[in-house]
Amino acid sequence: MRIGYARVSTADQSLDLQLDALNADGCERIYTEKASGAKDDRAELAKALDSLRPGDVFVVYKLDRLARSTLKLISTLDDIKAKGAEFVSLSDKIDTTTAAGKALFGMLAVFAEFERNVIVERTKAGLAASRARGRSGGRPKTDRKKVAQALKLYDSKAHTVAEITDMTGVTKATLYRAVRERESAE
Repeated sequence: MRIGYARVSTADQSLDLQLDALNADGCERIYTEKASGAKDDRAELAKALDSLRPGDVFVVYKLDRLARSTLKLISTLDDIKAKGAEFVSLSDKIDTTTAAGKALFGMLAVFAEFERNVIVERTKAGLAASRARGRSGGRPKTDRKKVAQALKLYDSKAHTVAEITDMTGVTKATLYRAVRERESAE
């Protein structure tokens, strides 16, 4: 089965061009959505991907209708491949049902991995530069005395969590973490 997916970013944009192309391609089922490509929680895309079965072909008008970043695109294409389905982007002339399309997909995967590696390298270099300037990363050190005081106030049930955080300077997350750690130690 050929399953199509069409998306526009705003409600005032038209899906007509994409729908015409998907229908002309022979898509038997088409999912449509009016949502930003940057959103990861696109309901219709999730439904379309969930409907895929081995042998199906997932069709989009253009790659940017599916994902805004290379990493998200490759992740989505990996999901399609894992379901035993193929992928076609009509405007970009990518068709993984052909040898050339599979090769192009492989090259996209290489570039996505390269992009991930460059991000990791930049992050490591930035952390090293910060350490060289005397800065340390990570969560700030917690003042044990303040946490102990916050726990006493919490146990007294005389104050709200918001009041305890205001009085002690201990964040709500730190207070709840200390409560959980204490309960699991008991």
